[in-house]
Amino acid sequence: MNRFFAVLFTACFLTAIASAPAEATSRKSSEGNKASSTVKLTKSVKTGKKTVVASSGKVAAKQKRRPTVQAAAPAKPSFGQLAGLHGASDPLDLKSSVALVMDQDTREVLISKNDGAVLPIASLTKLMTGLVITEARLPMNEMIVISQDDVDTEKGSRSRLKVGAELSRGELMHLALMSSENRAAHALGRTYPGGLAAFVQLMNAKAQALGMKDTRYVEPTGLSSKNQSSAKDLATLVAAAYTEPQLRELTTSPGHAVEVANRTLQYNNTNRLVHNPSWDIGIQKTGYISEAGQCLVMQAKVAGRKLIMVFLDSSGKYTRLADAERVRRWVESRPVVAVDSRRVNS
Repeated sequence: MNRFFAVLFTACFLTAIASAPAEATSRKSSEGNKASSTVKLTKSVKTGKKTVVASSGKVAAKQKRRPTVQAAAPAKPSFGQLAGLHGASDPLDLKSSVALVMDQDTREVLISKNDGAVLPIASLTKLMTGLVITEARLPMNEMIVISQDDVDTEKGSRSRLKVGAELSRGELMHLALMSSENRAAHALGRTYPGGLAAFVQLMNAKAQALGMKDTRYVEPTGLSSKNQSSAKDLATLVAAAYTEPQLRELTTSPGHAVEVANRTLQYNNTNRLVHNPSWDIGIQKTGYISEAGQCLVMQAKVAGRKLIMVFLDSSGKYTRLADAERVRRWVESRPVVAVDSRRVNS
């Protein structure tokens, strides 16, 4: 009997030992599930990407709503594009639909492409603005306050010159010609003796006096597409503006800082070529509005010659500068032979 109970006791003891690891494993697995659920719940709270379903304990992915992407509005075509001027070819494959390159001293035309087309000229307008102001010999140290009238209502363009900012006429000239500051240019015309209307009238009178028969101005900034001219007329304007040392200095200035209301505002030249030491630029001005495309006029020394370059309605942001580079390489690499796209295309 004692042997029977001994055997029975040993069997029960062995069974208890065998079941203990299984129970421990079961408890461990359950705790692991709880920890896993806790991790998933915490992740859900922080990320908001998942939601715990209480009835089943399962994690369900929450569908994210995709943002609605609106198609970008097509770019507004320029007047040159609407007129089909980009269809004209030229030996240098220029990207500007209008181009004119001429010798400043001899007036010899080296490259001509749609040079009689009359198009909006954007901020090239400011070169005439500067010329009229300079010839009037107004005091450059006279202080001018930016007013609400100087705010652009034509294109809604921005400006760092806030209403109430006070700068000298000389500083406004610098910013308008170097950095194409629209409020600065408008303030120059608005504060001209006789007012803005008288100033615009003088701009047109100066154009006529220079023989710029294709040119018309309605305001001093170039924001209006009604400010129009041809490459031929603009070459004449560049030659006239070049005679004024102040215009040469301000248009080719790389950068300028002004103090406005205890703040220092840094402005830079809109023409990257003035920063390039391989270019010898005497005077320049850039311009852009959608109706005009990218525009550039300048006088530069190339291969020992003073050249006047006009590029209008260029198709890309940097192509007007690339066109200038193409012209320079062409002039430097070969004897200068007059090229007229009108003859080439005929």
